[in-house]
Amino acid sequence: MKKLPLIFSFLVLVGLVAQQAFAQTGEGAAAAGLNTVAIKYIAYFFALGIAVFGGTQAQSKAASVALEGIARNPAAADKIQTPMILGLALMESLVIFALISTFLV
Repeated sequence: MKKLPLIFSFLVLVGLVAQQAFAQTGEGAAAAGLNTVAIKYIAYFFALGIAVFGGTQAQSKAASVALEGIARNPAAADKIQTPMILGLALMESLVIFALISTFLV
């Protein structure tokens, strides 16, 4: 976990440097044959992958914690199960929203 801020700052730095390295004028991009629509779709699909990864991590953590709570106190299963299912539905809706927004662009 201590490496996470370092990795994030490295990715931000790479993103900032890459913009300057690949900067071109409008006619330069057309002359180089860059397809900006394809690059945009690739970026959106990477964003979709990150959203799905985050959603599945959150769902697995929520389910494991809820099942652990039910295992420790079986009498509280009704009080734990309903909020867990509601939370899982909301997490899944965010992933579905990311999928739909990818196809709308």
